Amino acid sequence: MKLSFIRAMVVIAAAIFCVSHASAETCVDCHKKITPGIVTDWELSKHSKNGVDCATCHGDKHTSAYDVANVRTQSPDVCSPCHANQVTQFKGGKHALAWVAQWAMPTAHWQPMTLMEGKKGCGGCHRIGLKSDEEVKGLKEKSGGFGLASCDVCHTRHTFSVKEASQPQACQTCHMGIDHPQWEMFSSSKHGVRFLLKQNKTLPETTAAPTCQTCHMQEGNHAVRTAWGFLAVRLPMPDDKQWAADRATILQGLGVLDPQGNPTDRLAVVKAADVVRLTQEDWQKERDKMVRTCNQCHSVNFAKAELEKGDQMIREADRLMALGIRIVGDLYKDGILKKPMKYTHAQADLLTFHDAPTVIEQKLFIMFLKHRMRTFQGAFHANPDYALWYGWSEMVRDVTEIKERAAELRERAKK
Repeated sequence: MKLSFIRAMVVIAAAIFCVSHASAETCVDCHKKITPGIVTDWELSKHSKNGVDCATCHGDKHTSAYDVANVRTQSPDVCSPCHANQVTQFKGGKHALAWVAQWAMPTAHWQPMTLMEGKKGCGGCHRIGLKSDEEVKGLKEKSGGFGLASCDVCHTRHTFSVKEASQPQACQTCHMGIDHPQWEMFSSSKHGVRFLLKQNKTLPETTAAPTCQTCHMQEGNHAVRTAWGFLAVRLPMPDDKQWAADRATILQGLGVLDPQGNPTDRLAVVKAADVVRLTQEDWQKERDKMVRTCNQCHSVNFAKAELEKGDQMIREADRLMALGIRIVGDLYKDGILKKPMKYTHAQADLLTFHDAPTVIEQKLFIMFLKHRMRTFQGAFHANPDYALWYGWSEMVRDVTEIKERAAELRERAKK
C-alpha cells in the first residue's frame, strides 16, 4: 500500500514538473522521469542519430500530462515521408489487411471486445492491419488510442530497429499457435535450426540459413504475400476432377460458394482480405518468387519438386477435409442436425470456429483450422514431423471421430 502511494506521488510530481517546464524542457527531459524506457529505446535508435525527434512522429500538440490526447496517431502514413517504398509495399500486402480479415469472421462480434479491440486475443496480432478513420476514432474512444499503429508491430517502438524486425523472432508472437504455427515449424526445421545456431555463434555468420524474411520478404519487400494464401484454396479449379470437387466442397464450407457452386457475397469479403489467389497468373507470380528465393541455396529442379510436394499435400488434405464436411452436411440434409439459420450453405460454416453449435461441428473446425493447416504448412516449411504427426495423422483421426459421432447421432435420431 505504501509503495503504491509513493508511486502515485512520483507520477503526480512528474506531471506537475512537465506542466511547469513544458516551454523550457524538451519531451526527453519529461519522459526520462515518467517513461524512461521509451527514452532509452529512442536514444538507441537511428531516429535519434538522424534528427528524428518526438515531434516528427507525434506532432507538437502534446506538451503536458493534461493534453496526452493530442499525441498524433502513429499510422503508416506518419512513417511514409521517410519510408515511402516500405509503406507502399505494406499497403499492397496481406499484413495491411489483417484488421479487415479479423472482422470478416462471421462470429467476430460475438467475442469479448477485450480479445478483439483490446489486443488480448485476435486484435493483438491483427492490429497490424490498416484501419479506417472511423475505426481509429472508435478505438481511441474505447481503448485510449492504444494499438492503432502498424509498423511498430515488427519494428517495436521506440528503437524501430531494422535489425530486430529482420530476425525470425520478430514474427514469433503472431505466427505461432493453433492455426499458423510457423514459428514452431520453422524453428525446429533444418532451416530454422541452422539460423538459430548462427545466432548463438555455433555456426559462422556466413553460413547459409534462411529466416522467415528471406522467404516471405524477398529483398525487404513489405507485401509478404504467398502463392497459396492463408487458407490454401485458390482459383481456377485444378484439372484433377476429384481435387476440384473436394476444393468446391471446402469453398462451400467457407461460405464462398453456395450449394449449387455459385459465388456468394462472402467471396467479396475473401477478395477484400486477399487470403486467396483468384487467378493462375497471381498464383504463379508468387510461386516464381519463391523458386527464385530457394534457388539461392538449392537447384531450381529441387526447389520446384519440393514446392510441388507441398501442393500435393494440400490435395491429400483436401480429400480428407471434404469428406468430413460432407458427412456433417448430410446430417443437415437428413434433419439429424439442425442447421443454424445464419448458415446460407449446405455445409457447416468452417469460419464460425469455436462458436459452432455442436461437438461434431467443432471437431470439423479443429480439423480445418488446426490440423489441415499443419499438414500443408509443415510440408512447405520443411518440417516432416509437423506435416505428418501434427497434421495428416490428426486429420485421419478427425475423420474417424466425425464418422463415429455421425453414426451415433443417426442412431439416436431413430429412437
